[in-house]
Amino acid sequence: MDDTSMLAHIHELVAEEKALRAAHHGLVGDDRRRLEAIELELDQCWDLLRQRRARSEYGEDPDGAEERSVNEVEGYLQ
Repeated sequence: MDDTSMLAHIHELVAEEKALRAAHHGLVGDDRRRLEAIELELDQCWDLLRQRRARSEYGEDPDGAEERSVNEVEGYLQ
C-alpha cells in the first residue's frame, strides 16, 4: 500500500470513528468493540506511515516498512 492509499484508509477510519461517536452518547456492545478496533488500527496505520516516510527521507525503500503488532505499537512510550 502506498502513502496515498494509506492516507485514504486513515481518513475512512477517522470518518467511521466520528460517525460512531456522533451516533451515541455512550457506546456499548458491538459499537464499542468496533470503536476500539478502529482506534487500534489507526495507531498501526499511523505507525506504518511514519515508518514509510522515515525510510523515504533516508533514501531507503518505503515498501520495506512493516506493520507492527498492536501490542508493539500500543506499548510505545509517548
